[in-house]
Amino acid sequence: MRILLADDHPVVRAGLSALLAAQPGFTVAGEAADGDQAVRQAAWLEPDLVLMDLQMGEGIDGLEATRRINALPTPPAVVILTTYDSDADILRAQDAGARGYLLKETPPQELFHALREVAAGTNTLSPRLLRRPALLSQREIEILELLAAGRSNRELARAMFISEATVKTHLAHIYDKLGVDSRIAAVRTAVDRRLIRL
Repeated sequence: MRILLADDHPVVRAGLSALLAAQPGFTVAGEAADGDQAVRQAAWLEPDLVLMDLQMGEGIDGLEATRRINALPTPPAVVILTTYDSDADILRAQDAGARGYLLKETPPQELFHALREVAAGTNTLSPRLLRRPALLSQREIEILELLAAGRSNRELARAMFISEATVKTHLAHIYDKLGVDSRIAAVRTAVDRRLIRL
């Protein structure tokens, strides 16, 4: 399996490269220090898999790079490898076309197993994330993120192309699921439970 490493930290790339090179069946095809470079390298090197960081300093982030890589004529599988474990990030990565979402705390053997699963056509998620129940829908997470940005019900309705009554229904469901009774408590609880990231 030819793998492209995309991470803005040289030490992380070097560590991953050494780990993968020591494993039978893995070859590091190239490295990218940012999202734009990852897209160019994916098109040029045609790897089997891209191991992509979520946040990468300058230029486009890992999500946008994943979207662009998936738009290539013969796209490789993309697996996100990150420190961010919010539900919102995981859902956005899936929407961008990522085939896996792993945390950088993943032990090496679990990482190798996950990459082989993706190569065999299976999507993968870090075991710790699998054990966490999904509380909110994608739409509810989007509403929470807009709430965290200080948007009013009217602004939420306009941003999401729904009625204010529908916003109120979503808010009632969110409050119920989180066990809260206000916008501020909902945002604070969502951040504490790592459902959204500020």
